[in-house]
Amino acid sequence: MNALRKAGLVLGCVLLITGCAVDSPSPAQSRTVTGSVTYRERIALPPSAVVKVRLVDVSRADAPATVIGEQVIKTAGRQVPFAFEIAYDPKRIDERFTYAVQARIEDEDGRLRFISDRHYPVLTRGAGQHVDLVLTAVSAPAHK
Repeated sequence: MNALRKAGLVLGCVLLITGCAVDSPSPAQSRTVTGSVTYRERIALPPSAVVKVRLVDVSRADAPATVIGEQVIKTAGRQVPFAFEIAYDPKRIDERFTYAVQARIEDEDGRLRFISDRHYPVLTRGAGQHVDLVLTAVSAPAHK
């Protein structure tokens, strides 16, 4: 194999490898949104409760929010507040759009216990990268 052909083969492999790496950001390329999740009620969570925190694009009022990043926290008997850190690819953020953090706490059966019921903006339009969420209790449905 001649030297030119070898160089072309090596260059092709390098481009293929680096092209694959572009799809998922390295830790150096990602950024984070941080904060905490709590609620005001004096109610203990069951040991198997799960906290789900999402970074979402809420720009389009007529469409479901697009999830940019998520962190799921298994409480393992711990109680509020819960700190979170959601990694995201900055290439997915458009300064013209609106982003928010939403959270929910579910019990072991997936039943919703607490939810964020207000807008917690982040990243664009003057909002920062840290937000402290206060969730609202969800009332249990009446049994018939």
